Amino acid sequence: VSNAGVGMAGPLECQSLAAMQSLMDTNFFGLVRLVKEVLPDMKRRRGGHIVVISSIMGLQGIVFNDIYSASKFAVEGFCESLVVQALRFNVAISLVEPGPVMTEFETKLYEEAERADYSRTDPETAEIFTNLYLRNSKDVFASLGQTPEDIAEHTLRVIEAARPPFRHQTNAAYTPLAALKHADPSGALVTDAFYKLVFKYDAVLRLGLR
Repeated sequence: VSNAGVGMAGPLECQSLAAMQSLMDTNFFGLVRLVKEVLPDMKRRRGGHIVVISSIMGLQGIVFNDIYSASKFAVEGFCESLVVQALRFNVAISLVEPGPVMTEFETKLYEEAERADYSRTDPETAEIFTNLYLRNSKDVFASLGQTPEDIAEHTLRVIEAARPPFRHQTNAAYTPLAALKHADPSGALVTDAFYKLVFKYDAVLRLGLR
């Protein structure tokens, strides 16, 4: 089970390249290093199961999570490419894709975001992040967040499955995200939906969550 991960949220201009590279080294290359170690022996034994804790943000990018989403998209692409070869050797690969999870990981991330310096971006972007994104995120976590125990139970079911799924989303509330994206390959539908949620109907969104 590959579960190591770090987060990053905020305006792109305010994030250093070094911090981005460090995140990718953990979230993506950490997984790659682990798989390189375990896969050869699994192939020799013609049996094994690699379970990767991904994220719904590996399927759909979320505003102000550009680099974190990129790392999870990389994880998804890596596993999607590898799974066909792995199946030839009777090795299963499963992606567990949670939405928001209520842990110290997220609490620390948002506390740091509230204290951060946003002078390197324009005032409008800083305002959108601090007064729209952070506020809405707290409501999302309070309403839709899962516990670590819940994610563990989902992961256990994937591990114990007779035919392990390649993808397993843990939160049904996020299924429409993937559905919207597949319904319109041009991306216009999901982009328009997110734009309206963030900039036009954020008050309705928060009310609905509450």
